Amino acid sequence: MARDFLKAITVALLLMPAGARYASAQTLPDLVTPDVLRVCGDPGNMPFSDRKENGFENKIAQIIGDELKVKVRYYWLTQGPGFVRNTLGTGLCDLIIGSTIGAEGVQNTNPYYRSTYALVVRRGEMPDVTRLDDPKLKDKSIGVIAGTPPVNRMGEVGLISKMRTYAPYQLDPGRQHQTVSAEIIANLADKTLDAAVLWGPAAGWLAKQSGVAMDVIPLLNEPDRPPLNFRITMGVRVEENDWKRTLNTVLRKRRADIEAVLRDFAVPLMSEEGNALLDAGKP
Repeated sequence: MARDFLKAITVALLLMPAGARYASAQTLPDLVTPDVLRVCGDPGNMPFSDRKENGFENKIAQIIGDELKVKVRYYWLTQGPGFVRNTLGTGLCDLIIGSTIGAEGVQNTNPYYRSTYALVVRRGEMPDVTRLDDPKLKDKSIGVIAGTPPVNRMGEVGLISKMRTYAPYQLDPGRQHQTVSAEIIANLADKTLDAAVLWGPAAGWLAKQSGVAMDVIPLLNEPDRPPLNFRITMGVRVEENDWKRTLNTVLRKRRADIEAVLRDFAVPLMSEEGNALLDAGKP
């Protein structure tokens, strides 16, 4: 009944004069809730998102909502196994703001940024290090999240012996740090670790928040396999092609606004092609 009602409304709008329906032209396709942008979000995953909507994905969701002229509403669930199935898959929300290309169970929009893993060290302690095979990293205690792409590369270059792996999810409700990445940066700040290798969009902001001066070095000079840089899209349900096209249009129109948010959060932005950082103001 609800779907039939929405379709009837859509037909009625199409019969309106162009001027009368202009304000409604930016509403969402009838496969999703037409009067609100329902975002699938993690309530404690800074710098990406949190319940207070302070993360950069929250800011980007607000840009999308502004362009579509609808309010943003969240369905909160902690990231982990089953996140997509229990968010998009249940129909309780219609959009995942950050999704890698090829992620299982989602249809991807066009990429809206590209970033890379980064080496993080205390300021000035490892000058000129730009690669994981640099001899200066030998015998260093390096924090990394288990199962992430850098682990394979670190094994290839002989960093396993002192590598400290952290479980990818924090399931203890009494945990001290909001995320595993935050725990690793805290351990780097207190000198439990000599270095860390983390996803750049998390590393940049967390390093700035740590209270200890740190260098965040995007790993731009690693081999293509295993890949350490990724294009990030938004994720929608597989069958929702109209919704995907609507989002692609918004991403194109609001590209500059989205990039400004990412830069505010110290996300290492890469150019579309090649292993180079994106110059400010360039596509």
